[in-house]
Amino acid sequence: MAVLHCALCRRTSFAGRRHLYSAGHRRRLQEALARLQEEVAAARAAAGAVRPLEPAEGERRVWCLCCGRGVRRDGRSGGLALPGAALLRHMAGPEHRRATLRFWREQRAEAALRERVLVPAEECERLERALRRAVAAHRQREDERIQEMAAAIREAEQRQQETVRAALELPPEPEPRAGPDCGARAGPQRDSEDAEQPGPSGTHTGPDLTWMEPGQALTFIGHQGAEGKGNVHTGAKPPWLTEEEDGSRREIGPSYEEFLKQKEKQKLKKLPAERVGANFDHSSETGTGWLPSFGRVWNHGRRWQSRHQFRTESGEKKKR
Repeated sequence: MAVLHCALCRRTSFAGRRHLYSAGHRRRLQEALARLQEEVAAARAAAGAVRPLEPAEGERRVWCLCCGRGVRRDGRSGGLALPGAALLRHMAGPEHRRATLRFWREQRAEAALRERVLVPAEECERLERALRRAVAAHRQREDERIQEMAAAIREAEQRQQETVRAALELPPEPEPRAGPDCGARAGPQRDSEDAEQPGPSGTHTGPDLTWMEPGQALTFIGHQGAEGKGNVHTGAKPPWLTEEEDGSRREIGPSYEEFLKQKEKQKLKKLPAERVGANFDHSSETGTGWLPSFGRVWNHGRRWQSRHQFRTESGEKKKR
């Protein structure tokens, strides 16, 4: 009995060629052909359209049942995507036609369904012509849009230049000429203008305060600027660039030791709060008898010898 491996059913059949006429194989063949026909119909419906190619868009592939491999669905032309163009070109190619004839002969499929997965050469040529016209029209629209944007930019730049030119060509305001007649004529008017301006304390301020009643004159508190020192508005050097009087520069910010201490504190915050020794007072004073009878941590020798070793070291330190 011949053993046949069916790639469509994905199993090995011991019935040989009779498996091709079974109900399960026929059902799977019709379902696979229906999916392929749907993809071909969708590609024909979208044929002739052009859209911009997205940067994150991947290549969508369609499984060709006759050729036994994945085929790219959309075509590309520069930075444009052509929906369904690559699939229709594959369906119209001679390689796909030979693979379709072989598949139909091997699977004993109905001959009337074969033309649904084949694209005539005339239809492919019409598709190519429609795609060329669509790509040319899309590029023309893009060129027109770019020209409109460039014209808008040039117009905006021209308006800006005209505004700047008009501002630079304004005539300067005439300066008042100093003179006895001019001062005499401008004096009363200036006094009336100053008298109409309210001051910060709710009274009217002006150069002449003789009209005010006794006891209501404003108090002069003096100039607020530091004597002998300027500021950044008067052209003086900013305080962070000036040196101290004693010649030493003041350190800004925490020192490196304080930074290390703060870093250690941040590490301790991540440890569990109920750990052993978390609340130990490191500032408390301890004597030499704080060690238990078994001694301290040792690296070599016996453990009880570490107590005598610690006492010997502490005695030497005291002598020093």
